[in-house]
Amino acid sequence: MKFRKDLSTIRTAASRIFFFSLFLLLTLSLASTASAQKKKKKNDTPNPPTASILPDEQRIDNAIGEMLGAWQLGDIEKLHSHYADDVDVVNGMWAPPVVGWPSYLTSYQSQRARAQQVRLDRSNTLIRLAPGNSVAWASYQWEFSAVVDGVPSSAFGHTTLVFEKRNDNWLLLRLHLQSPELPAAPFRHACA
Repeated sequence: MKFRKDLSTIRTAASRIFFFSLFLLLTLSLASTASAQKKKKKNDTPNPPTASILPDEQRIDNAIGEMLGAWQLGDIEKLHSHYADDVDVVNGMWAPPVVGWPSYLTSYQSQRARAQQVRLDRSNTLIRLAPGNSVAWASYQWEFSAVVDGVPSSAFGHTTLVFEKRNDNWLLLRLHLQSPELPAAPFRHACA
């Protein structure tokens, strides 16, 4: 009889453990479903694009940095994303301005093909917004170094950029390069 009593106690305990485990499992699954729904609801709310919450001066500074990085790497698509199709480029040499993206691209590609180990560092950037915040200009100093036609080359100078805000993007409209010295090799970069 004692054996039966112990057996029924064991069954009761096992049954309680089983129901408690089932209850715990059900509770955890419901909690994770509710959490997933809550998370999905939070993700359904679109976050504002980070670019639109930055001040215009910072967006322009970022655009200049991306533009110079693309220029150094030869990333045409990224470079074009910062240039207006009607850009004007004054390259600092005694030559007419380069007008329009297609003309600039041709000039850039012909000069970039001759250069390896390209490096362009910028410093002392000044950015100003015109009243109305749809036009801005920036100027900075730069140091350029590369191996051009197999010969080490370097130069330094100033660049002035004019941007226009189009469809909430700052695009480069005018680039003016000034360099007090010519590089050692007969090479002038197509402006950064």
